Amino acid sequence: MNKIKMLAATASVALFMLAGSAYAATVQGTIKSIDPDTKSFTLDDGKIYQLPGESTVDKLKVGIKVAVTVDDKTGIVTSIVKSS
Repeated sequence: MNKIKMLAATASVALFMLAGSAYAATVQGTIKSIDPDTKSFTLDDGKIYQLPGESTVDKLKVGIKVAVTVDDKTGIVTSIVKSS
């Protein structure tokens, strides 16, 4: 019985650690401005979103609607898709 409790406790801790490492938030909005120097853009909510270092803003355009996914821990954009 002790082995089962130990296994359950270990599994719970492992699940907790995995769940905590993959949080992301998705927001939708319209791009209002783009700053190529800082690799960032601002949505119509007034918030500035930072792209990862290897990214460029070349395909972003002011006025398009997007869905942006941001890593909660780093604040860096992990995904941008055009939305309607």
